[in-house]
Amino acid sequence: MLVDITTALHTSTQRDYFARMANDKVHCSETAKLFDYDYWDGDRKYGYGGYRYDGRWNVVAKKIIEYYGINSRSKVLDIGCGKGYLLYEIKKEMPGITISGIDISQYAIENAKDEIKPFIQQGKAQVLPFSDNSYDLAISITTLHNLYLPDLYSALKEVNRVSRKSFITVESYRNEQEKYNLMCWQLTCECFFTPLEWEFIFRQCGWGDERDYEFIFFE
Repeated sequence: MLVDITTALHTSTQRDYFARMANDKVHCSETAKLFDYDYWDGDRKYGYGGYRYDGRWNVVAKKIIEYYGINSRSKVLDIGCGKGYLLYEIKKEMPGITISGIDISQYAIENAKDEIKPFIQQGKAQVLPFSDNSYDLAISITTLHNLYLPDLYSALKEVNRVSRKSFITVESYRNEQEKYNLMCWQLTCECFFTPLEWEFIFRQCGWGDERDYEFIFFE
């Protein structure tokens, strides 16, 4: 089901699409895909340009807690958790909750918030090290579009396997301008699909009504 949880945060950032495309884009993309220091905390041309805790994820955490009826007995998994800021905000709002996170970046894990480090680990979305239905909710925000199509299929099926409900956010486009902007801005994306194509893929991977998703666009 299509939901609206992260779009407001996404659209709050100003982006110079042409400047990124013109700034040695091939080299920057190759560097970003290492998901190391440069991607997280190096120059903006490689990624975040310094991904530090600033509380921006609190509003998203509150929306997730309210929309999914999260309580202190819930178990929540964040796939592509990065430095764990969203998990931190969820646990701050709901102290007794059980949280877990997984991310491909060892740098992100090592530089996560200290309060969250015990709950996160390095790993791949397409091979989740968790048992069937072990989480009430699995979250994955701006991560799964970084996989090639075969791995994307595996990851979506893994989300199904380990969680009862799920919510993911992926990059998409609705017209040629948004497609151009996405191509300019992206550094690590491997899947470039319209909403109709994404929804087709979700169905192919067995996603039903209990599986929610959101598209972010580069307008």
